[in-house]
Amino acid sequence: MKNELKVGIVIADSDEYLPIKDKIDELGAGQANFYTREGLSFEFKQDGKTVKAHIVNCGVGMVNAATVTTALCGEGCEVILNAGLSGGISGISRGELMLVTDCIEHDFDLTPLGYKLCQKPGQEYVYHTDERLLTLLGNTFKGIKKGVAVSGDSFISDGTKKEFLKTEFGAMSCDMETAAIAYVCALTSTPFASIRRISDDAGDDAKTAYTEMNSIKEALLIDLMLDSLRALFKEETLWI
Repeated sequence: MKNELKVGIVIADSDEYLPIKDKIDELGAGQANFYTREGLSFEFKQDGKTVKAHIVNCGVGMVNAATVTTALCGEGCEVILNAGLSGGISGISRGELMLVTDCIEHDFDLTPLGYKLCQKPGQEYVYHTDERLLTLLGNTFKGIKKGVAVSGDSFISDGTKKEFLKTEFGAMSCDMETAAIAYVCALTSTPFASIRRISDDAGDDAKTAYTEMNSIKEALLIDLMLDSLRALFKEETLWI
């Protein structure tokens, strides 16, 4: 059994990341930037084991998320976690939390070449989060919903598009990073989990609802990530 686990945390939006800066002294965190993207490193210890965390404010969008996730995996992170705000598509309401089970890039389109929507030549295009982490975090955050997240480089605020994502993919939520992170983790065989909070209904008033929740700069998402790190001590298979 090993006694150290390195974990990367990817946070896209600056307002979602900001609350951890209020915890720098409490966590004993040090600066750990990724080029111009702000980051912090800190660790938790328990029963002779250490979880070493590197959290990065990657910036909004699929390329930003994939780039930082690749870097974290490259520096040896053995688990990747993510949290952020999402639009609600089906089966979930504003303010609720969800654990992502599957991720799909909803705006990848090679249908003119004969492929299915979102299908990528020669590779999987539905990415699955880690079952062990799903179980662990589901037990840690009782009552949290689980579902499919679709991601793309567009903010969804249209009822017709929302209904399409529900019908085509069975989506519970939509965002702009999760599937990109999941892809890199699938490519590198790195266990991945994502917790999303629903900020809006992805409909006509999505902009107002999202802006309202995001501007509050609540610490909830950061607190969930910190509690997730503490929960990792319980999953023995991660320490083999």
